[in-house]
Amino acid sequence: MSFEFYLRLIGMVVFSIAGWRLGLILGGNEPSSFPYVVVLSLAGAALGLLTTPWITIRPYRSLWRKLRQMPAQQLFAAIIGLALGLVVAALLALPLSLLPSPLGQVLPVIAALAFGYLGVAIMVMRQAELFSLLGGRWPTRASLGPADERMILLDTSVIIDGRIADISKTGFLTGTLVVPRFVLGELQHIADSPDAVRRARGRRGLEMLNRLQKESVVPVRIADLDVEDVYEVDDKLIMLAKRHRCPIMTNDYNLNRVAELQGITVLNVNELANAVRSVFLPGETMAVRIIQEGKEPGQGVGYLDDGTMVVVENGKRYLNRTIEVVVTKALQTSAGRMIFASPTGEAP
Repeated sequence: MSFEFYLRLIGMVVFSIAGWRLGLILGGNEPSSFPYVVVLSLAGAALGLLTTPWITIRPYRSLWRKLRQMPAQQLFAAIIGLALGLVVAALLALPLSLLPSPLGQVLPVIAALAFGYLGVAIMVMRQAELFSLLGGRWPTRASLGPADERMILLDTSVIIDGRIADISKTGFLTGTLVVPRFVLGELQHIADSPDAVRRARGRRGLEMLNRLQKESVVPVRIADLDVEDVYEVDDKLIMLAKRHRCPIMTNDYNLNRVAELQGITVLNVNELANAVRSVFLPGETMAVRIIQEGKEPGQGVGYLDDGTMVVVENGKRYLNRTIEVVVTKALQTSAGRMIFASPTGEAP
């Protein structure tokens, strides 16, 4: 049984006793007070059983989770703001306590709560400006050192894809490529899969990660980052990206769209590949190998080195042959770029 269950039992007993005492008070401690005692004791027991975790351990866990996620500089600013707010409230406590009752008893407490909250809010919102007025420089992500510079979170799909290893050598990426421990765990799980295809993908991902660590010109870190109470890898990545305000690099279409809807920057390798593909204009010629039949009668289909599909009219009879074609039309679709062409001797 969990700790929360025992806490509910304790709360049930405490609230039941409180209901019993309240029943005695309302009934005047007379024999006729028995119905009050029974009803209020049962009501207190039910109330304690239902609400005890919500007024004890759950607020504590929520506060502890927020403190763990809060950056150190923000936590420091909040503590300073709370201290300053309580100092101001203490200075006002004496004159406020001289007011007629009940204001003299209530207003000092309200002032402590209000100025404490106000101090925390002001310091957290304006921490950089206020610290700079004191002649210092507030530590930002760029000034905290290599471990805390701009991060790029890597998804499982982009590691297995492998092109990130080539991109990282070009110098276009800046910052630190971060692989959370749970992403590495997912790669290991895929590599141990009984399915041969998944096992091959997982092993390829581990090999690419090893290559990335050896050849990348930007730092690559395996980080012990995690999100409590979240179990899906994609959800963990989104929460981490929000927490650290950093982009996610992925090839996963669903993760891409969900992250964009939540305002997270996504670096998609497929979109990058589409952006840098060669542009072919109508009338240009190219050599392409026809490897399969097209959807329409007589069509042949081939692919360029970058994966661009080339649909060749009347190309079926050239199956498994390399021919020269003339571009007739080029289309950009959600799946990538598609080129329509005709054999050189048959171009209109």
